Amino acid sequence: MRPTWRRVGLALFVLAVVAGSLVGGRLQALSNDTRESLRLYTELVAAAQESYGAEISYEDLVYASIQGMLRSLDPHTAFLPPKAYSGMRERQQTSFFGLGILVSVRNGQLTVITPIDGTPAAQVGMRAGDVISLIEGEPTEKMSLDEAVDKLKGPKGTQVDITIVRRGLSEPLEVSVTRAEIPQNTVRLAYMIAPGTGYLQMSDFNRGTGDEVHQAIERLRGEGMERLLVDLRNNGGGLLDQAILVSDQFLPDGSKIVETRGRTRDSFQVYRATDRYPELKLPVVVLVNRGTASAAEILSGAIQDHDVGVVVGTPTWGKGLVQTVYNLSYGAGLALTTAKYYTPSGRLIQRDYTSFYDYYNYDPTADEPTDAVEGTQPEGEIFYTDVGREVYGGGGITPDVHVELSEVPEFGQFLLGRNAFFDFAVERQNGDPVTDPAWQPPADLIDAFGAWLVAQEIADATDLATGLGDPAASEFARRQIHAELFNAAFGQEARHRVLAQGDEQIQAGLAQLPQARDLLASRAALAAEGRLGRRAAQPPDAEREKAATAGSG
Repeated sequence: MRPTWRRVGLALFVLAVVAGSLVGGRLQALSNDTRESLRLYTELVAAAQESYGAEISYEDLVYASIQGMLRSLDPHTAFLPPKAYSGMRERQQTSFFGLGILVSVRNGQLTVITPIDGTPAAQVGMRAGDVISLIEGEPTEKMSLDEAVDKLKGPKGTQVDITIVRRGLSEPLEVSVTRAEIPQNTVRLAYMIAPGTGYLQMSDFNRGTGDEVHQAIERLRGEGMERLLVDLRNNGGGLLDQAILVSDQFLPDGSKIVETRGRTRDSFQVYRATDRYPELKLPVVVLVNRGTASAAEILSGAIQDHDVGVVVGTPTWGKGLVQTVYNLSYGAGLALTTAKYYTPSGRLIQRDYTSFYDYYNYDPTADEPTDAVEGTQPEGEIFYTDVGREVYGGGGITPDVHVELSEVPEFGQFLLGRNAFFDFAVERQNGDPVTDPAWQPPADLIDAFGAWLVAQEIADATDLATGLGDPAASEFARRQIHAELFNAAFGQEARHRVLAQGDEQIQAGLAQLPQARDLLASRAALAAEGRLGRRAAQPPDAEREKAATAGSG
């Protein structure tokens, strides 16, 4: 094992050191200084492995040293060990083979959140709230979520034996489920949230996102969609080519979507909309928050800069570094930063990362443009959209309309942490099921919930008096129970419809759709007069010189 890992360690370290010189699959020749440094490195690893005061493997030493080296570059360059690299590639695929359930660990138990319609799990009658206690006879209580999911997946057509504990049944259910192809959808929800208004939620950008968005938009058009609310909150991004394909569907042909600028000639690229998909040409509002990053910021920035939509929410994360992924030996990978993303108006998406601590412990309330709510100008370098609106640089996308979400009441957070709403809804649905989509919570629902909390020893009478006695907490509990009951009865879309009624950002987004319509009309009028243009800030002199040297890309 030792000689093997010495060789593997040296190979991986060499590849990481010289990854920037990968051209056409070849490595540039190493200098004498580099060779001496690598020799010193291998001697250091050998000494640490042989003489350190605790047991440590070559693998741990090599991986830790590589991660330490890459951390000195930027926050997003990363070495991917074989398992992590394989997992990343799998997440980017459009499908996998499995059962078709959303699962989570609730109260220390592997719990079904919802089965996906039409999948093997739904066909064998699995329900929300089912606890998977055994997989192939192995208890799940000590498995991590990833370990359990890996065991549920497998080759198409193979069977997996699972044991289910269901509330209301005295004995566990033993079920054999045949694995099938399960779409790995990134368009998590697409439905008519109000008459004439579509709602589309994207979780990330994988290999099928462009087509998924196109299909969802066409379906919603067929249902009478006249305006669209796009939810990019907590969308951490993904593949650049899919961000381009999605943006293409919202922008006029030829519009700049994003520009990349880096150190090498081929890192200077401009990506534009084509006619691959028909342009939406409908009023659009985009919801963003601190969890909106990377490819999702490319999309929201392009929509804002070209005035084809209004952005609502809170400032985005500010992840604008381009990662090129290299295949390394032994199944490993390297995500290496090779350029930076700029919006069509010239704004750098990447937030400052001079201090890694400040970058990862970012407090958005410290520099959010809260003054914009009061009508004064937020801070930041000024750029201009197509119709001449001012937008602000400094990292991330600053929304046109700033809207915060209200804090969850303290007692509500307590109950969420104990899975109370979900468990109560599952138990109630098993005993007195909701079958009518028009069902509304009865007046005594909170009283019944309070009695259940006491019976389950989650809260006592004093807790209930101070907790649910707060009207905000009581209303929050009512909506959460309503949503979880609808999830158990009708699925995730029905759950979301209920929660959307109390989501201030969704409600503000719906209220901004008339402004989005007016903005689209202003753009069209200026275009008809030939006055549509952009006064985008130019890149700094050094960047401009590089761009001139590199050519158009």
